[in-house]
Amino acid sequence: MNLRNVAIIAHVDHGKTTLVDQLFRQSGTFRDNQRVEERAMDSNDLEKERGITILAKPTSVEWNGTRINIVDTPGHADFGGEVERILSMVDGVILLVDSSEGAMPQTKFVTGKALKLGLRPIVVVNKIDRPDERIQEVLDEVFDLFVSLDATDEQLDFPVLYASGRNGYANEEPSLREGTLEPLFQKIVDHVPPPALDADAPFTFLVTLLDRDNFLGRVLTGRVTSGKIKANQAIHALDADGKVIETGRASKIMSFRGLDRVPVDEAEAGDIISLAGLTVATVANTIADTSVSEPIVAQPIDPPTLSMRFAVNDSPMAGREGSKVTSRMIRDRLFREAESNVAIKVTEAADKDSFEVAGRGELQLGVLIETMRREGFELGISRPRVLFREEDGQRMEPYETVIIDVDDEHSGAVVEKMNLRKAEMTDMRPSGGGKTRITFSAPSRGMIGYHGEFLSDTRGTGIMNRLFEKYGPYKGAIEGRKNGVLISNGAGEANAYSLNSLEERGILFVGHGEALYEGMIIGENAKPDDLEVNPMKAKQLTNIRSSGKDDAIRLTPPKKMTLEQAIAYIDDDEMVEVTPKTIRLRKRFLDPHERKRQSRAKAA
Repeated sequence: MNLRNVAIIAHVDHGKTTLVDQLFRQSGTFRDNQRVEERAMDSNDLEKERGITILAKPTSVEWNGTRINIVDTPGHADFGGEVERILSMVDGVILLVDSSEGAMPQTKFVTGKALKLGLRPIVVVNKIDRPDERIQEVLDEVFDLFVSLDATDEQLDFPVLYASGRNGYANEEPSLREGTLEPLFQKIVDHVPPPALDADAPFTFLVTLLDRDNFLGRVLTGRVTSGKIKANQAIHALDADGKVIETGRASKIMSFRGLDRVPVDEAEAGDIISLAGLTVATVANTIADTSVSEPIVAQPIDPPTLSMRFAVNDSPMAGREGSKVTSRMIRDRLFREAESNVAIKVTEAADKDSFEVAGRGELQLGVLIETMRREGFELGISRPRVLFREEDGQRMEPYETVIIDVDDEHSGAVVEKMNLRKAEMTDMRPSGGGKTRITFSAPSRGMIGYHGEFLSDTRGTGIMNRLFEKYGPYKGAIEGRKNGVLISNGAGEANAYSLNSLEERGILFVGHGEALYEGMIIGENAKPDDLEVNPMKAKQLTNIRSSGKDDAIRLTPPKKMTLEQAIAYIDDDEMVEVTPKTIRLRKRFLDPHERKRQSRAKAA
């Protein structure tokens, strides 16, 4: 059978998952009367809620006798660990760019990896029906991007299609606004080479994705690099040095048909398949016929740049909402995550009650925490900190390229804030429609917790994209949060009478009747110092002062934070308590005497 393996690369929100939906429909993968969810490829709950792709997923469509395996890749650099490995499974890439926004930084990240591997791109300019399209400029930007990424002459001679994924058409003429996706199917078949692999050599297969199935156990996904495999064939797993990790049988071979994994009796070189039957083998291992002793070389993964402490929840309210609260359960879950997600590293602390989890960025770790929370875990989370390196006796820290699209009137405020965070502006240009695009090189440290402030400064209209750039010299101290916090001095329920008098002190995070404990953060102080307050004090009633005599108290609604906002808000001596239903802020040490002792020790 004719076979093509292709990955779709696009920036967040440029429409790749919607385009794949249309490819399914027009190839007959879905029946005409089949009810299919929008963005069918984004199958996990968090992907649906956030409208982003987190996990890479292979799928396949058949068109005129050719099977096309399509891999939907995440657009966020935080999930780049997925992207780098996936590109080794395919023979071509479709680069999808928005007709107005053009080539964005995450696009640059994945495209650079693809060009390095020698893959020849097909460029699809999507959303050509937008009123603010600037098709020709966007194409020039893509060409400049390829040149800056050292593309070969062959890669620079790329075919272009103009499409609207939502309306289901693609054409070679930018002026046409009708038709089907047939030109795209044809271009894939003509432009992407079939897998040039040896079908007669012994079976080898590089594991690129790992997931678990309740019935099958570990399921390893990747591309058959050579030979054939039949169900129940004897196989073994090799690590990067060629050492045999385990031996077993291929108990189940599954191939992708549309959105489903279908059992097959055999698979041959070039096929993207899932294998079950091994219990130890993991991502980047080579699975092969027992006669093979040479492993396949796996792509190196960029190192983690950020870490957080995941601790057992030790607050007075621990165990009230979650079912998974012990360090053993947290440990098992984190090590299981690190196994399937190679961009995450987990180390156990000496006290055995907390774990250092290192990853690519706040979004990636935030998604992990949110997933665990939904599974019933309770956790204490520390402020994110960047991972430094020593090079030639000099302290080095991670830098990011930050690209900001903002209305002209807000650009001054953004530049000022970025300067405070030790960022250097590298480019500033008008991007049309009263907007400016500003590019910075910024230490990752300075970007922690900036996103919420950025949205306030730009009235919610600014768009910020961040991408790991390099390790560079340490930039010195960066000013943190300016305000102190209001801390509850006891346990009980928040009382409206008391909260009413505290409102003039700052912004409150809790409302009337909420359960509190000593050391819990209940609001932001208007001044730089922390302040211990009593939010539970009720009005003293006597026979002269009756309860209904005063006017009813009207409280300003409390400021409620999302998980990401809370993690970005806390200081080094604070934690976020995460439970399945509640997010609370607290001091790391709940006892005020212990806090004083720690701050004295730190000052000394």
